[in-house]
This record gives sequence, C-alpha cells and structure tokens, in this order.
Amino acid sequence: MADRTSLSLGADAAPARSWWGWGDPGQALPDAECAELAALVPGAAGTVLPVPSIASLELPPVRVSAPRTLAHLVSGDPADRAGHTYGKAFRDVVRALHGDLAAAPDLVAFPREERDVVDLLDWAAASDVAVIPYGAGSSVVGGVEYRAGTHSGVLSMDLSGMGRVLEIDRVSRSARIQAGALGPGLEAQLRPHGLTLRHFPQSFAFSTLGGWLATRAGGHYATLHTHIDDLTAALRVVTPAGVSESLRLPGSGAGPSPDRLFLGSEGTLGVITEAWMRLQDRPVHKASASVVFDRFPAAVDAVRAIAQSGLHPANCRLLDPGEAALSGVAGGGRSVLVLGVESAHHPVDGRLAELVALARDHGGSPVGGSTAVGDSAAETWRSAFLRMPYIRDGLARMSVISETFETACTWDRFPELYEAVHRDVGAAVRAATGAEALINCRFTHVYPDGPAPYFTVIAPGRRGSEVAMWDAIKAAAMRTLGEHRATVTHHHAVGRDHRPGYDRQRPEPFALALRAAKQALDPAGILNPGVLFDAAG
Repeated sequence: MADRTSLSLGADAAPARSWWGWGDPGQALPDAECAELAALVPGAAGTVLPVPSIASLELPPVRVSAPRTLAHLVSGDPADRAGHTYGKAFRDVVRALHGDLAAAPDLVAFPREERDVVDLLDWAAASDVAVIPYGAGSSVVGGVEYRAGTHSGVLSMDLSGMGRVLEIDRVSRSARIQAGALGPGLEAQLRPHGLTLRHFPQSFAFSTLGGWLATRAGGHYATLHTHIDDLTAALRVVTPAGVSESLRLPGSGAGPSPDRLFLGSEGTLGVITEAWMRLQDRPVHKASASVVFDRFPAAVDAVRAIAQSGLHPANCRLLDPGEAALSGVAGGGRSVLVLGVESAHHPVDGRLAELVALARDHGGSPVGGSTAVGDSAAETWRSAFLRMPYIRDGLARMSVISETFETACTWDRFPELYEAVHRDVGAAVRAATGAEALINCRFTHVYPDGPAPYFTVIAPGRRGSEVAMWDAIKAAAMRTLGEHRATVTHHHAVGRDHRPGYDRQRPEPFALALRAAKQALDPAGILNPGVLFDAAG
C-alpha cells in the first residue's frame, strides 16, 4: 500500500537525566536560588542539602550476575544503579539527597529488541530475579522502586533503547511504535509525515510511550482525548507466559478488551514492547485566551458549563486563587481560567469566542478584553508549569515539603471535596510540621460529569524527617479522597504509594481477577511485585 510506510528510523538520543531529581541536571536550581525560594516559606531550613556524588553513595552489593549470553545487555555500574533506584516523587528526591539508595537494583538491563526482553524475562523467572520495567523513571507513585524484599535479585529493565517508529499507516492515521520512545523522539519521527500523537504530559521530555500506556497517563487535552487510552489502537506485550498482541481495529465489541487488561497494569502483568497508536494531522489553527474570576465558585460553574457544552477545548485549566498567585498569573484572590482551541483543518476563533462567552456568562472577565493568539497569561502559566518540578527539587534541598496529589470527582461533590482537602489535609500538615500549609488547586482535565482537581501542598519540613512527614500528609489526603468518593489518582497511576487508597477503591471481585491474571501471566511473580496488588492477597 502506497500510504503505509515501514520505517527503521532511529530514536533521538536520550536527553541528559538527573540521577537524583527531575529532568535535565543542567536545569536544576543553584544553591542560592534554593535558599531564596525557601526564604518565602516560614520555618524552612536555613542550609541547602548538597547533592551527593555517585562516588560517595553506599550502594548495596550486587547479588546476582547475568549469564554470558545476556551480559552485553546488562550493567552494574553505580551510576546506572543509582539512576534507576527511584522515580521522581518528593519522597524519592529526598531519599536520594540523603544518600539513601538501599532500594537500588542489582543490575540494569538495556534491551534493544523484543527478543532481548524475552530472554531477560526467561532468565529472571528461572533465577528468582524481580524485574522492574522502566521507561524513563518519571513515576511519582513508587512505580519503579522495588520494595517486596524477598527475591534473590532485582533487575531494572530500561526500555529506552527501543524507541523507533516502526510503521506508519497514513490512510488510517496510525503508527506502530516501540514502547521505549521518549516523547520528543517520537514526535520527531512523526513530524516528517505531518502527523502527531499530541500526547504531552508534563513529563513529555522525560517519559516514554510504554510508561504512558502502563500508567494510563493523562496528556495534553483537557477534554475529550484526555488519557493515552483514547489514543491506543493495539498493544504488543511480552509476558513470562508468552507474547500478547491485540488486533488493530477502530472499535470492537468482541468481549472484554485485551488492551484494557494491560493499560494501567504498571508492568506487573507484562512488558509492553510495541503499540499501534491513533495519530492526528498536526494542528495549524490555534488560539487561546484567559478569563479572570473574582469568585472561585463562579469559575467552577463556568468550567462545568464549558465541559458540558460539546465545544471540547484542547486546554481548559482552572487555577484557584492560590495557584494563580503561585504561578504569577493573577493576584488579589482572583481565579484564572486558561482556554485553548486548535484544529488541523478549520479556523478556531469562532469556537474560542463561544467558550469565552460561556465564561463571561458566569462572571468571568477576559484578560485584555480579547481572544488573541499567544495570550500572555496562558504563556506565563505554561512556563511556570514546566518549571515547577525543578522548583520542587530546589525546595526539597531546603527540606521544604512541596508535593502534589490529583484526583477526579463528580461536579456535585467537588465543592465539598475542595473544602475538605483544605480542612483535613491542612490539619494533617499542622500535625506533622507544626506549621500552616499552602494548599492550591487547579483543574488539569474536565469532563461533562466532573473535574480532575490537582492539589499542591507546600509546608516547612524537618530535616531528616521529610519523608515520614509527607507520608502522614499523603495518608490523610487519600482518606479524604476516599471519604468523598473521589479517585485516589486521575493520571499518576497507583504504584506503591497509592496502594492503600486503591485497595479501598477497587472492588474485591476485580482484585481476585487481577490476582488470577497475575498468576497466569507471571507464575514466578517476578514482574514489578507490589504494584496494584499483592499476588497472594
């Protein structure tokens, strides 16, 4: 077929990646800026935690060795082991800064093709070696950290060497892509064909397609195609019991979906190696606007009207007064709604005008009185959004607790949930730290039946006790979400950190089915043990 292309394009080289914190090590805040930030948090530590050198780390001894036939795929180098120990949550960053690498894997594998994955799993199953599938390590829920403690060894399997777009079907607008493709490399390979996946999580530059699929990641779109699920046409997954490959179809009613079994399974049922993904023509028409509200409840009502209007904005981020002030978008107790629309085929100014009119009907005031492309408030928020993980790391170096949790609930439950989070999580912060917390909220995604609120918590921590303090606060947050029938996570996955909340949220018959699937697909129990469920109960 003339419109189907078989490719052998190499993925772009992986970007430099911090072993201890978020993203590009060259973007980390210098010591002076860390101290300046902490000065804004009453009670923060007065000295900056130094970043340990790899040479200074006390890593546990390596307990296993790979057979000669696999030795070329495996590394025991301290830098590789340290960089694959944790994800990028606050508690991960703090432990790395304190030099606590007790959970370091024994070895790190870098498969280059699916056959390598099969061979590594065969060896691991026969040798009682736990395997932690690893995309780019951006998990913020303990998804890539081994905590089970009973295996003879631990292997972190880094899929980033499998990052090619293998095939493009231009007629159906889809592509077969290896799971290790990082966001920028994936888009670079699609760009010459005028296509895009258009899935841009905050971790875009430092996460992979396989990671997005394994965690049911949320992406660029605030409405309609909010999760990677919506863009997935078929999966190829290597399990210890064999290879599962689903049929690529636009839709099917043939029983339970095999893809749904592996989407969100976080590597505990199999290793995703390839996926057929639904693509789009690259947008050429874009417009954005920001709307200011004096009252947050009115802003919430406006977003609900927009979410139920069928206009499907690409961007519909609502910042509460605290978040708007923290991002530098607005002050004075005002909330800000950031709107964006885009299309590959049609002008979008009329649709944006309709959205702004809905917001105005609920008391909103458009910034500057216009709907011009390149709205400055939207650009300010976007810059703050991308910079925030580096700021979080800088605050962590000052022992300041700066972390987030996200959820989703129905519209009727949101007002009470919002108040309960400020009340109950605020009380947990006071109990843990003795100080008042800054608790902010924004909507990352919205649906006709409810929003996905994303909360930020900032408070001074006590050096050496930062992890325990955050764990107490996070436990209170999960209790509050459960009490108000909100999900324990909207797009960050379950991992190990959300297990208590997920165990309460998940129906027990479904848990039985998951454990049965685990036993059938991974009888030796080597794949990412401890995420989602315990195999035995």
